[in-house]
Amino acid sequence: MALTLRGLVDQRSLDLRVRAGERALDRTIAWVHPSELADPTPFLDGGELLLTTGLTINDGPVADYVRRLVSAGITGVGFGSGLSHAEVPRALIDAAAEHGLPLLEVPRKTPFIAITKAVSAAVAADEYAAVVRTGKGQQELTRTALGKRGPGALVRKLARLVDAWVLLLDPAGAVREAAPAPARSVARALRSELRQVRAGSRLTTIGDDEVLVQSLGSRGRGFLAVGGPVLDAADRHIVTTAASLLTLALEQDRSHGASLRGLRSGLATLLLSGQQQLALDTIGTAFAAVPQPPWRLVSLLGSARARAAAADAIETELPQVFFAEHDDEVLVLGDITQLADRISGLHAGISSPTSDIAAGHRQARRAAEAARSAVKPVVRYDEHAAGGVLGLLGPEAARAFADQVLAPLRAHDETGRGELLTSLRCWLEHNGHWDRAAARLGVHRHTLRNRLAKVAQLTGRDLDSPGVRAELWLALHADA
Repeated sequence: MALTLRGLVDQRSLDLRVRAGERALDRTIAWVHPSELADPTPFLDGGELLLTTGLTINDGPVADYVRRLVSAGITGVGFGSGLSHAEVPRALIDAAAEHGLPLLEVPRKTPFIAITKAVSAAVAADEYAAVVRTGKGQQELTRTALGKRGPGALVRKLARLVDAWVLLLDPAGAVREAAPAPARSVARALRSELRQVRAGSRLTTIGDDEVLVQSLGSRGRGFLAVGGPVLDAADRHIVTTAASLLTLALEQDRSHGASLRGLRSGLATLLLSGQQQLALDTIGTAFAAVPQPPWRLVSLLGSARARAAAADAIETELPQVFFAEHDDEVLVLGDITQLADRISGLHAGISSPTSDIAAGHRQARRAAEAARSAVKPVVRYDEHAAGGVLGLLGPEAARAFADQVLAPLRAHDETGRGELLTSLRCWLEHNGHWDRAAARLGVHRHTLRNRLAKVAQLTGRDLDSPGVRAELWLALHADA
């Protein structure tokens, strides 16, 4: 800890006496500077304890002398009595008291060199302590980085080492990590500062905190911001080390992320080129187990920024869902409607349930293109396909077709003897999957089978025929 005037006075061997400025004795002493000049300020940096015997104290107004010293930012004055002056001049005491400048009386028996040695020893001890603290801090940060627990662990460790809040920001100024968590609220106030930090660091203030903003790397990896009441030299060295380690960590994350993106894209190519089982086995090993078919495929179209936002959201919120950046789209194996709805500029196409991923992708892609053309966030292929045929038929022809096909079912339902229309629609929505459709309807699968057998009987159509199913689906949409 730096030596203060109070600490110096407490060294009884020096026998110093406080004559003015008692309330400012906690000021730290940067160095000692003896001078008998009437105006020593050109040779001061600020923070010094000025030692003088007052040889020229009577050459000008004492108040002006003190005012110049205060303006130069000195810590205090040590006045040697018993030499040029038998005691400290009253005018000097009064002027120092008026300006709150600490004034210490140095008795003749105490040489100035003794004060210089005391301050020098304290400064050396303080510098040594700072070096030791810096070294230990660097070691702890390095161990944390080698632990491979990610940038968040480094940020938390840094906050503890420098006893300050820490933010890790991306190139746009968004918070990636914060310690403690409430420090996130400072990010907005930092945005104007980030624009001025292209490389290196910048020291600023926010409220009562001194804030050091450090850029990470030369390629705009982001920023490290550290704030607290006081950041000393050791703190800044530790922050610099943390910035270097975070730059390496972010570069590793970027390289790892690029490798994963490449792997995902390669697996998507396998899925769509007839190597479905090989790709699914690899996905299950490298990422997460894929659920059993049938699957819904999703194609996400939009700007590069919208697609990147979608990929980040899926990876963060739905880690069990496989996705890949494939050409100008993001291909997803699973329904993610809730994400597509909230990302601006993104258009999602969703396939029918299928066991053929390549076919499902073709459906999803067509639906996504339809969504983009209609400026809609989501279009399902089933609805798109039915709507397309209905558009070709025209509303009157479509209604007539629906009335003809569904009339027997509607008449049966009106008698209160069943729910054939509802059951048929649910069964078709589930691609003919009996158990899932029955569960959705809340009935036993045998009940559902009986209802669909009645549909086949009343309509005179074979429900096992894909063409018949398509006609019934078209009729249900025209009747909606």
